[in-house]
Amino acid sequence: MAIRKSVIFCFIVWQLPLLLLLPCHDRNLAYAAAGGKWDLLMSNIGISAMHMQLLNDDRVVIYDRTDFGMSNISLPDGKCRNNNNDLALKVDCTAHSVEYDVSTNSVRPLMIQTNVWCSSGSATSDGSLVQTGGSNDGKFVIRVYRPCIIGKKSNCDWLEIENGLIQSRWYSTNHILPDGSQIIIGGRDAFNYEFFPKTASTNNVFNLPFLQQTNDPREENNLYPFVFLNVDGNLFIFTNNRAILFDYTTNMIVKTYPQIPGGDPRNYPSTGSAVLLPLKNLEAHTIQAEVLVCGGAPRGSYLKATRGEFIGALNTCGRITITDPNPQWTMETMPLPRTMGDMVILPNGNVLIVNGAAMGSAGWEIARGPVLSPVIYRPDNLPDSRFEVQNPNAIPRMYHSTAVLLRDGRVLVGGSNPNEFYNFTGVLFPTELSLEAFSPSYLDSESAHLRPQIISPVSRHKFKHGQRVDIQFSISGLVNKNSIKVTMIAPGFNTHSNTMNQRMLVLTNGVVKQVGKSSYHMNCLFPKSGSLAPPGYYLLFVVHQDIPSEGIWVRIF
Repeated sequence: MAIRKSVIFCFIVWQLPLLLLLPCHDRNLAYAAAGGKWDLLMSNIGISAMHMQLLNDDRVVIYDRTDFGMSNISLPDGKCRNNNNDLALKVDCTAHSVEYDVSTNSVRPLMIQTNVWCSSGSATSDGSLVQTGGSNDGKFVIRVYRPCIIGKKSNCDWLEIENGLIQSRWYSTNHILPDGSQIIIGGRDAFNYEFFPKTASTNNVFNLPFLQQTNDPREENNLYPFVFLNVDGNLFIFTNNRAILFDYTTNMIVKTYPQIPGGDPRNYPSTGSAVLLPLKNLEAHTIQAEVLVCGGAPRGSYLKATRGEFIGALNTCGRITITDPNPQWTMETMPLPRTMGDMVILPNGNVLIVNGAAMGSAGWEIARGPVLSPVIYRPDNLPDSRFEVQNPNAIPRMYHSTAVLLRDGRVLVGGSNPNEFYNFTGVLFPTELSLEAFSPSYLDSESAHLRPQIISPVSRHKFKHGQRVDIQFSISGLVNKNSIKVTMIAPGFNTHSNTMNQRMLVLTNGVVKQVGKSSYHMNCLFPKSGSLAPPGYYLLFVVHQDIPSEGIWVRIF
């Protein structure tokens, strides 16, 4: 039940030496107190989970940076990195990347040679992870990780392509395109974009002055731009406080959107987060696409925080229908102010907002007040009932924290290292090597009888764009046929509060028919083009009364 009060004491901020209870001042909004459950999966994976990507073998590739010093996990078989980078150890026999196996709750060390700090990435159409750029000796490097299920070996590891990039890329953003190629946009002092793989026509760097126009002196606030593929094939690019619709094939701006109200920055280092809300009605003549941008920090927060002055984070979200002829922002107030939060689209179409801080900015030791309580945002609810505060965890997840959706509907949460090296003592927020899982309330045992189980198709089946697919599933309890939908999610590459390529589509489905005692059948239509669903692997769920099944992997081509 929603609770309405003039002042709501709605979240706990962990800060030494006190636990502070801070109020949210808003007389017009109602916030519900709900559930969710936290589980510690591993107390030590050896590295801090700064970057994460779920791959189609149900393993999560995780890495931090190579110049932190020695990690807490050794490379196998006596391997060592020999490094000429002055910031790193000359010889380092520890791993700075691991593969987390969801099924066995274990990690395997991976060998990465060049510095991947603050890099970007995207899963490709064949299910590999292409990771681009980084810091120092990694700025021009492209790295490819092929899952074992593709390579059919047990020792799958990184392949590094030296000088794979034309422009150095540090804090850039990747997005997969309708043809399966990738665009790599921006980065520090990189007001341009390029493509991977290169072709005769794309073997170049293409200028994008918008990135320079949104660059704040001394503070930037245009790094890790939020990029989403619109339903018309153009790219929505948001950086600092402004957005454009961009035709990358002609290097032309198609549309300029209004500045987000308030004018405060939302990109790194002010560091809000953003999602493309679920795409629906995929057979309509005009398909609506909406973007939600939440949190961040007021302009000047980064510079003030470096001087020890910690300003409160933003507590607003901006929502805009990017396909409207005259798009306008609608502002909403979150129950908790938050910078450096992560936004994860759940299988039922709701959005989990997790991690982050209530004051300060991204950067070394310049944030305070970890926000321990996640929030669920329900985009289809009325505006005054969209936010729902969840149960808090006990581990601060600050700068360099991450979160990704797993196939079973849990959200994997890790990372947090606000320190320049691995520091476990003598600092306000120690380096965090643990992994947790947040289980939304749809995974409660009380809902088991309402939870669908997919019978067919089998996982890892291939489908063409526009193909009709029969889906059979079972539900043991009483079924409401009108509350069943099929969703499809492209898992994203998550780092620095930016989940690149995260995308949900609600499939068009026909009549639900009962075909057995507890089994049901319906026919669904897959998205008709790569502009709606770029080729690659997706998680497919059957959702009943907002309770999702375990997902299956499907490949669209």
